Amino acid sequence: MNDPNTLKRLLKEHKMGRRDFIRTAVAAGATVAMAGTVFDQARAATPKKGGHFRQALTGGGTSDVLDPAQTLDSYMINVSSGQLRNNLTEIGPDGQLRAELAESWEASPDAVKWTFKLRKGVEFHNGKTLDAADVAASLNHHRGADTKSAAKGIVSAIEDIKTDGKDTVVISLSGGNADFPFLVSDYHLTVCPAKADGSMDWQSGVGTGGYKLDSFDPGINTIVKRNPNYWKPNAAYFDSVENLFISDVAARTNALRSGELDCIPNLDIKTVHLLKRDKSINVFPTFGNKHTTLPMHTDVAPFDNNDVRLALKYSIDREEMVQKLLKGLGEVGNDSPVGPANVYRATKEELPQRPYDPDKAKFHLKKAGMENLAVDFHVADSAFEGAVDMAQLYAESAKKSGINIKVVREPDDGYWSNVWLVKPWCASYWGGRPTEDWVFSQIYSKGADWNESHWDNARFNKLLLLGRSELDPAKRREIYVEMQRLVHEDGGSVIPMYMAYTHAVSTKIGLPDQLASNWELDGHKNGERWWFV
Repeated sequence: MNDPNTLKRLLKEHKMGRRDFIRTAVAAGATVAMAGTVFDQARAATPKKGGHFRQALTGGGTSDVLDPAQTLDSYMINVSSGQLRNNLTEIGPDGQLRAELAESWEASPDAVKWTFKLRKGVEFHNGKTLDAADVAASLNHHRGADTKSAAKGIVSAIEDIKTDGKDTVVISLSGGNADFPFLVSDYHLTVCPAKADGSMDWQSGVGTGGYKLDSFDPGINTIVKRNPNYWKPNAAYFDSVENLFISDVAARTNALRSGELDCIPNLDIKTVHLLKRDKSINVFPTFGNKHTTLPMHTDVAPFDNNDVRLALKYSIDREEMVQKLLKGLGEVGNDSPVGPANVYRATKEELPQRPYDPDKAKFHLKKAGMENLAVDFHVADSAFEGAVDMAQLYAESAKKSGINIKVVREPDDGYWSNVWLVKPWCASYWGGRPTEDWVFSQIYSKGADWNESHWDNARFNKLLLLGRSELDPAKRREIYVEMQRLVHEDGGSVIPMYMAYTHAVSTKIGLPDQLASNWELDGHKNGERWWFV
């Protein structure tokens, strides 16, 4: 009997120590080596509490704040929504929506009114019991004409929020939205305690999450300690977590190999094969909707001319980038943000792949009256792993179209506040979103704070409202496929690649059988889902 699964069932059904298990397994026909391996693997797969977990995150900076409305990138997503706070709902490791602070929810027949029932007995770090007023204050924090929240595009459809007792929140929308429970899982919409004046207390870092804030030094590190009263019974196993911001991939890698760190994301793809040889390190990818974007401000010349945008889209050799930069850990993009994990992604027949075609690029440049185009492209390593190399490859491939792309290398620190959304053409990336409405509303709709290309397409904006309220799946698909075509043909973003999330951890770290792929680091929930073996 050398079937590992059979041995695991034996171990599970008959709880016993290593010696007794090996003796029982051998008597049943297993080898000593196989029985010992299965026992050790099972022990490693059983979560236990303890230890100080050290991880080096990317996507941070000195401008980081504890306000979830101002969360920009992976560092604060991991700290804020992965450690300190919770949402009404969350995306599980299987990619499905599940309850978090909300125990249940239901919609009116037209999906305009949503009622959320809250879990009872959930405590904030300061001892306050969670109630409906906290949820209302937390959502209202992102609403209103004066809000600076990056989630403004998500909550703009909310017309009214009412509390019905301590444990019920009723949210009324301007129109039906079948995806609304997904939207409240957004990392900006974490729940914080309400103040006496009805506003939200984000300044203290207090939340309902698995860890309490111990220290916060923006751009350097954040230390949290386990919340002994965490409401999730089997979660938050580490005694403490130290989150370091290290943008340099070589520095992250060396610190992991030397034992100074337990975990790093966003590996140097060029050296992954070398890292895999280190027996003290476990290297693994997860595949989801992460994609690179190269957004152009469509209200700034020359990018206000769609023929220029099309010329740039035909001037990028996507296949070369995937081969040289990703080395198989990703796929070619097609200037659409709807990824392989989305339900209504257009097929290759519905949206044919855009090729690298310098002649077609020249055709569009000629139509635009710009046969010799020179443009600046702003980039930094912190934009995404391999971003600078990508920019250089792009500049070379564009020369055949008569386009001179000047690669302007920007500082890593402050990239997301000083370059992204500021410079007319730059590098960016997105983890993708679970639903089409979410990604379109937050990044491509008119007036959305994170509309990184300043794109405004009347037909697209009309379809956005229609798709949101359409409850028939077949009709929704027609709408979302047309919207993908519009972004592909008229949008302001070149989307060259879909990328795997890459990670490396010490073999001392235990991982669950299934890892979430909606974000890196187990959906940024690694702090509460991983453990020391």
